[in-house]
Amino acid sequence: MTIPIWIYAVVVGIVISALMAIKTGREERQLEMENIEREGEIYMKRLEREKEERQDLKVTGE
Repeated sequence: MTIPIWIYAVVVGIVISALMAIKTGREERQLEMENIEREGEIYMKRLEREKEERQDLKVTGE
């Protein structure tokens, strides 16, 4: 009993598809982490600016 060649092709296709899904998932997680870090930096800069503005108002208001 021999296995038809198309079955081998289907198995290879499934393996390649799984590998590509893993690769894509890693890339997406990496991009997501970069975006989170960038947004965090922007948020921290905004907090620093607001803190400086409050200090300036406090100094000039006295």
